Amino acid sequence: MEDFAEALGAAMEDGAEPGTAGGGPLQGVRVVDLSINVLGPVCTQLLGDMGADVIKVEPPEGDQNRMNGPARTPGMSPFYLVMNRNKRSIVLDLKRSECMQALMKILDTADVVVHSMRPSAAERLGIGYEAIRARNPRIVYAHAPGFRGDGPRWDEPAFDDVIQGMSGLASLNATDPEHPRYFPTVIADKFCGYVLASSISMALFRRERTGRGQKVQVPMFETLLQFNLFEHLWEAALGKGPEGMGYTRMFSPHRRPYKTRDGHICVLAVNDQQWRRLLTAVGQPDLLDEPRFSTMTERMRNINELYEILSEALEQRTSAEWNEALRAADVPHGPVNSLPDLMRDPYLKETNFFREYEHPSEGKLVMTSIPVSFSESPGAYRLPPPQLGEHTEEVLASVGICGEELDRVRAPTKRTG
Repeated sequence: MEDFAEALGAAMEDGAEPGTAGGGPLQGVRVVDLSINVLGPVCTQLLGDMGADVIKVEPPEGDQNRMNGPARTPGMSPFYLVMNRNKRSIVLDLKRSECMQALMKILDTADVVVHSMRPSAAERLGIGYEAIRARNPRIVYAHAPGFRGDGPRWDEPAFDDVIQGMSGLASLNATDPEHPRYFPTVIADKFCGYVLASSISMALFRRERTGRGQKVQVPMFETLLQFNLFEHLWEAALGKGPEGMGYTRMFSPHRRPYKTRDGHICVLAVNDQQWRRLLTAVGQPDLLDEPRFSTMTERMRNINELYEILSEALEQRTSAEWNEALRAADVPHGPVNSLPDLMRDPYLKETNFFREYEHPSEGKLVMTSIPVSFSESPGAYRLPPPQLGEHTEEVLASVGICGEELDRVRAPTKRTG
């Protein structure tokens, strides 16, 4: 089991400041994270994993995800822990002028600011793009509203379920046209979080060339819609209108994990060579010589029939037998894992995908590894998911806030009503 403190100590042998040690392509980049829910925290954890100093600014009650699910310690739920490593937490009540002034001092030192507020709310709070750019022209100002900033819905709220429905994903996941279903994962938030992180990196690259920051906006609806339509625009891309939409292969009732003699297996061939090897492995090598299956165009036209033949063939042997045969044939295949199966998967164990760490207050934590690798500047686990406000004094001191000024910023908020 690894220890966050030991990992951080080893990473800081070069004398770097807290939060910036440990390498990664974004080492030296300071990110101010004003986001909540899933999209923003996923984005900023990706940046933190790659070396950025992520300062998570929380209200006095903390990020609401801290309370989402069981916890060993109040405010440290799994939902919070898995998307907030490599960050430093500070508490600022942005309804108080002293705290807003402190935030502005931090933003003056930042390379990136990320928020998940509605555009009008950010403007009212005084942290709209123009206000921040006036103080820090080099800043990359990033957010992911529900809809594009140049459309009539620019300031409407939006959450994952809403975007899944609007983008067509819920209807694609339906068991029948009368029963649309959300995918059982927060796909819109997570995907848009990845897009936001990559877009921020692009903006930072341009800033290195020009010296100028800019506003980065990733609208959830349009982003997930494009994601959905890469294949499903289909013949509508040729001008055939709404009736031409929908990638034919996706709708075959036989496109599903194939039943074997003792379970299920996933198999997919996408080109002539793979189809030749697959059909040879299942004892049907002559099928590609038939006109209905001989070309990619004809296979797509008759894909349901081809999948049915494949389905019947795969049912004749066990999953283990097919794994051996398909591996020998160099055909893409894999098991059908349940969520519990993932932690027992031999490949994931061999590659150490699930990693155990000792958290200073939470004890043993299990987290996923960082899947992206860089040969010269790999990312790293540098900081454990922080306690609420754990780094307030440390971060404020770094921008010159100490003594009586620090006391005023940290003073308890007076609530009325």
